[in-house]
Amino acid sequence: MTRTPQAAAEEAAAELRSRTGVDAYDVALVMGSGWASAADLLGDSGQELPTTDLPGFVPPAVEGHSGTVRSIRAGDRSLLAFLGRTHLYEGHGTDAVVHGVRTAVAAGATTVVLTNAAGGINPAYAVGSPVLIADHLNMTARSPLTGATFVDLTETYTPALRELARSVDPSLPEGVYAAMPGPHFETPAEIRMLSAMGADLVGMSTVLEAIAARAAGARVLGLSLVTNVAAGLTGANLDHEDVLATGRDAAATVGRLLADITAKL
Repeated sequence: MTRTPQAAAEEAAAELRSRTGVDAYDVALVMGSGWASAADLLGDSGQELPTTDLPGFVPPAVEGHSGTVRSIRAGDRSLLAFLGRTHLYEGHGTDAVVHGVRTAVAAGATTVVLTNAAGGINPAYAVGSPVLIADHLNMTARSPLTGATFVDLTETYTPALRELARSVDPSLPEGVYAAMPGPHFETPAEIRMLSAMGADLVGMSTVLEAIAARAAGARVLGLSLVTNVAAGLTGANLDHEDVLATGRDAAATVGRLLADITAKL
């Protein structure tokens, strides 16, 4: 009999607990492109292992995503950081994309922090700046949920967590994140369309994970790092290497911000 996604997550969580010696985690973080080094500032690192050592995870296929999971101790709390993620465009299906957050919730995490690298559509967002995700547009035409799983997404990105983040940095802007299927970058016409629809940011991740985390009952905080101006807004071409370079340059700043926010969760 084929395992259900929840059973696969429970199996991975059991192996995770066995390998790290942590009975339950409080907060899980998924680190997007350019965010991985920020995990070094979150607390005392414990066991780190390849995600492929856990059942149900697929090997990383994208530069900038290491494919490891790190157990972190921060004060009296246990954090779980996924350094990298699986993207929908890798072709493994939606269950693989959200397996990490499902595993984290199965391992006890009640709060999930999702970070990403994003293209800036709103001209008020400078390259290198972090932006809270207030809402999203799911342009992937996919969902990680099947059957009669009716989940209310009115407050996908938990308002109390966004307020907490602003208490750490009152200057943090909020925006609407549009998730596209990728792996190609968007056309200028698509960016104009997304802008007309109310999108401030665009990327290729996060949304399916947020849906799965909310369906599992976790609180969700989303944070984007603007790594480039979206297509057609400056006349410049887009390059994944530029995205990674911007992430590396901003690592210390966003890492400190993320650590300060996480300390209050």
